[in-house]
Amino acid sequence: MTEILEKTEQDYEGGHDRPLRGYAGILGAYGGTVAVAAAATMLAGRRVPDHVGVMDLLLMAACTHKVSRRLSKDPVTSPLRAPFTRYEGQGGPAEVKEAPRGALGELLACPFCLAQWVATAYAAGLVLSPRVTRLVGATMTAVAISDWLQLAYAKLMKSAE
Repeated sequence: MTEILEKTEQDYEGGHDRPLRGYAGILGAYGGTVAVAAAATMLAGRRVPDHVGVMDLLLMAACTHKVSRRLSKDPVTSPLRAPFTRYEGQGGPAEVKEAPRGALGELLACPFCLAQWVATAYAAGLVLSPRVTRLVGATMTAVAISDWLQLAYAKLMKSAE
């Protein structure tokens, strides 16, 4: 079986360095995290809501965007990523650009990749502790909107020069 997996990995990579085993580990960790959240939901006697309201969906989307970017691009959170990434310079406004080292580095340096984890945590939070989760969601949504306003202001000031 190990030979089949190694051959599959080599065939897939096609000469590129793709950490399939690391990806498999991340998939397992994600599945395990979802299973733990489901068990916690059952043990707490909570029920999954029949539907997600529009306001919750908007808060979840904006919060997921901001938290995933904060975790993957913010200079202040770089110590969390440093063991798995390599600093390459400045990215966008108030962001850094980092090269991933291995599968975990790819997850931690990619806001699109982290969004799945953040949204899943938010969904679990809506079930287990909806008031706190909505407060966190509103806070991070306010930060995201503030960021967009800061960027718009800077663009307006530049165009006024």
